[in-house]
Amino acid sequence: MKRKVGISIGTFQGRYGDMRALEIAKEIGADAVDLDTSSARRWDYRLPDSVYAKSDDEIFSYFSALRRRADELGIEIAQTHGRLPGFKNNKEEDDALIENARRDCIAAAALGVRACVVHSVTTIFLGPDAPDQLMHDLNFDMFSRILEHAKKYNVKIASETFGDAAKYGVCDYFGKMDEFVRSYERICSAGDNAKYMTTCVDTGHCHKATRFDQPSAGDVIRRLGKHVGVLHLNDNNTLTDQHKIPMTGSINWNDVFDALDEVGFDGVYNMEITLTHFGQNFVREEA
Repeated sequence: MKRKVGISIGTFQGRYGDMRALEIAKEIGADAVDLDTSSARRWDYRLPDSVYAKSDDEIFSYFSALRRRADELGIEIAQTHGRLPGFKNNKEEDDALIENARRDCIAAAALGVRACVVHSVTTIFLGPDAPDQLMHDLNFDMFSRILEHAKKYNVKIASETFGDAAKYGVCDYFGKMDEFVRSYERICSAGDNAKYMTTCVDTGHCHKATRFDQPSAGDVIRRLGKHVGVLHLNDNNTLTDQHKIPMTGSINWNDVFDALDEVGFDGVYNMEITLTHFGQNFVREEA
C-alpha cells in the first residue's frame, strides 16, 4: 500500500511565507504537510501584526486560502502544530495560551486537518521537582480548556509524546510513558473528550527518553495503538533533539515501521526534520 509522506514546513513558512512554503513542499515531492501555527513570533493574538490579532472570520479566511492553494497544488495539509510551551502555572500566560489555542482550532478547522498537535506541560518550565499532582492537574486543565474550543470547531487535538528536559538532564515528566498514558487517559475519560483527542508520536522525543529506561519509539507506538493519530518522524543520537532524516541517527526504523503496520496506522508519514544538518546552504535561499 502506498504511504503518503509529509514534511513539517515551519522553517519554510518563516523564511518564505505560508503560500510559498506549500509550493516548496510540492516541488520537493511531499504528498502532505504539517503546517506550523506555533511560532510565538507569528501566531499570537497579542502581536498587532499577527494574523491571530484579526477577527475570527478573517483568521478562517486566511487559512481557507491556504487550503485552496494546497488543493490546487495537489498536496494535503494533513496536520497543524499548535501550542508549544504548555501551561506554566502562570495565570496570565496560561490564559493567553488558551486564547491562542482557540485560534489554532479555527486554523485547523479552516484547513480541514486530521489533528492539531499540542505539547504537554513540561519539566522544562515547571522544573524537575514539580509535584506529580501539579503536573497532572495542569495538563488536564490545559487540554480540557483547549478541547472546549476543539469541540466547537470540530477538530482533533493530538497530545505529542515527550522525551528529556535537556536543561536539567532528566527525563521530561510526560516523557515517562506511564505518566503520558495516565494523563491522556484521564483527559479522554472526561465527558466526550475521547472523540476529540489523539496522539502525535514524535520518534525523536521518544528516542531521547530511552536514556532514562523508557520504551523505544516502536514500543511507544505499540503502547498507544489505535490512539496514534499523527506523526513527527525524525532521528537523533539520543543526546539532543537533532531532527535528523530517518536512518541518519540511531533509531531502529525497521521496528518503527513494523509497529506502525501492527497498530494499523493509515495516516501520513510526516517528517519533522532539519535539513541544515547537511549544511546551511542545503535549503536554497532562492526558491
